[in-house]
Amino acid sequence: MFSLLAITRRVGATFSGLQRTSTQHNVTTALSPLSLFTRGRGQLAPKQVKHLKRHKGRIPIPTGGSTKGTTLAYGDWGIRIKGNGARLSAKQLTTAQEVIVKKLKVLKGSKVYLRVFPDIPVCIKGNETRMGKGKGTFEFWATRVPTGRVIFEIGGVPIREELARDVLRQASAKLPTKMEFINKSTPPRLGSMLVVPPKPGHVEPPPIPEGVLSSAALASAP
Repeated sequence: MFSLLAITRRVGATFSGLQRTSTQHNVTTALSPLSLFTRGRGQLAPKQVKHLKRHKGRIPIPTGGSTKGTTLAYGDWGIRIKGNGARLSAKQLTTAQEVIVKKLKVLKGSKVYLRVFPDIPVCIKGNETRMGKGKGTFEFWATRVPTGRVIFEIGGVPIREELARDVLRQASAKLPTKMEFINKSTPPRLGSMLVVPPKPGHVEPPPIPEGVLSSAALASAP
């Protein structure tokens, strides 16, 4: 003998099982979860990293005397950091790059070179969250750049200096630190100091002692 309550439970269990089966999707893919999570965006992101969560770190300070990355390497004009070093996010770099590409679209063959790349994952925890419970979740990609590092270069075709200054000035407004306009003749920068090579001066020969002059004169006399 079946009761109404037993029939209702059996029908409800069957319906919930069918609903659970229909909502579960087991899709097999060769890509890692990190690749699926980052590569679908329009912003800059690395294709593959070893660890999704990393320490915050500190902005490097150029104290070793190296000036690598402070001069132009590909283009004719560029911008580099003049103020304090900063952590630039992928969104900030993408926005500045879009401004440059839009302004240089009228010049056929012009190129934009990005000298840094955001490959550091930044994790953030919510506001008013209790301490502990592990590290926060992944939020965005960023890169740490010191003072004097070149960020963007433009070239490929001859570009007038007035146009290059205006384009790179608008791109600098999208970045959170003070930038400076440079060209191929700009000297490298070591922190807040410009490394200017010394000018070659005229070297005078040392004076000849008087004793040597008198002996030479006697030897040459007949």
